[in-house]
Amino acid sequence: MDNSKSDDQEETVNDAPDEIEPEIEEEDELEVTEQEEETPESLSDLNDKYLRLYANFENYKKFAAKNRGELLQYANENIMSDLLTVIDHLELALQHASGDAGKSSLAEGVEMTLKELTSILNKHGLSYIKSIDEPFDPNLHQAMSQIETEEVDENRVIKEFRKGYLFKDRVLRASLVEVSKKPSNTNNLIEPEEEE
Repeated sequence: MDNSKSDDQEETVNDAPDEIEPEIEEEDELEVTEQEEETPESLSDLNDKYLRLYANFENYKKFAAKNRGELLQYANENIMSDLLTVIDHLELALQHASGDAGKSSLAEGVEMTLKELTSILNKHGLSYIKSIDEPFDPNLHQAMSQIETEEVDENRVIKEFRKGYLFKDRVLRASLVEVSKKPSNTNNLIEPEEEE
């Protein structure tokens, strides 16, 4: 009998774990399905974050390359600006020497130096802003004065006080100019009657 009892007990012991195991398996399946449901969402979130980060990095690379290109393109801008005063002084020397007949060889030397300097600077991107008889452009010209005249259209550059220059496509120095304007008709104004 002892054997039968022990067999019965073994059967009940064996039966019991079978009943418990399926419950555990069902809970594991629930946990796995919850993880599976969370995983695609978290993966899509991570993928979205990655794509945004990648796009931002690509934009930064383009921005940095553009800045580097501009720095290289306009690296000589300061030196060009400083050389403009040398050009101004050479032009003034030519203006003063043109009246003296005895200093013509000196004037020729200054003129040759000026031509050589301007050709070298032109080769590297410096160009003169043509102003006289051109329409006034506030981006290129700085108006120093206005003169009333009927001989020239309104807002035209009549006189240039100082030359302006472009370095590649940037204004290095604006031209100092005198601009025309239409004369004001003060004769047509009606004077108020004086009170008696």
